[in-house]
Amino acid sequence: MKRIPPEAIVELYQRLGQLPSRSPLRRQVIQEAAQLYGVSEDTIYRALRERGKLHSTRRADYGVPRIIPKVTLERYCEIIAALKVRTCNRKGRHLSTVEAIRLLEEHGINTPDGHLLAPQNLLKKATVNRYLKLWGYDHQTLSRQPPAVRFQAQQSNECWHFDLSPSDLKQVKAPAWIEPERGNSTLMLYSVVDDRSGVVYQEYHGVYGEDVAAALRFLFAAMSAKSVENFSFQGIPQMLYMDNGPIARSQIFLRVMGYLG
Repeated sequence: MKRIPPEAIVELYQRLGQLPSRSPLRRQVIQEAAQLYGVSEDTIYRALRERGKLHSTRRADYGVPRIIPKVTLERYCEIIAALKVRTCNRKGRHLSTVEAIRLLEEHGINTPDGHLLAPQNLLKKATVNRYLKLWGYDHQTLSRQPPAVRFQAQQSNECWHFDLSPSDLKQVKAPAWIEPERGNSTLMLYSVVDDRSGVVYQEYHGVYGEDVAAALRFLFAAMSAKSVENFSFQGIPQMLYMDNGPIARSQIFLRVMGYLG
């Protein structure tokens, strides 16, 4: 496909601009150009229309502040963003950009690098808001919750999920160590689940509340070799995942877990 040089289109556009809009010479100029470059008249008209269109383009320094050095403006934006975060209440209301600029100009802000005071009338609301959003310092971006990443162990015994819950659907004979004066014990279902394989080991224990000794006895049984044939669930996991209940906060439990590494 033949292509007309851009400079030829510019020259042709200028020649046509010097002729009246209804002049018959315009058609003659188009025909001569089509014969010269071996294309149709429609191709010439199409190239002229493309030449006449205005194309928007961005400045070479787009996104770079011109009045204030970028490093300085970025520092001001960091301080203003921090003020917005620190003053945010439960309803999501926080210090406005105008008030933050006023504090910077009239009083200044104490930072780890010293007292920062902005010159009067240097920072404008529109400019600060634009660069807060451009650099990711706007309140909506900073307060956005990070995406949830699902954890899954790569190998067995890398992570166990330990949990216990009261069971109202099963009853067992009261053991000899139950103390009647303390009231009725609670039947708890203790369980661990291997995160990789999904294998579950469970035991019932009658306890008074979340008993640390019962939890340790259960974990010892879970980590020990089993007498059940073809049930190889045993060993010490690298990590034990559990809720932050009384057992997890027990110093005895934490000390034993520390001994296990």
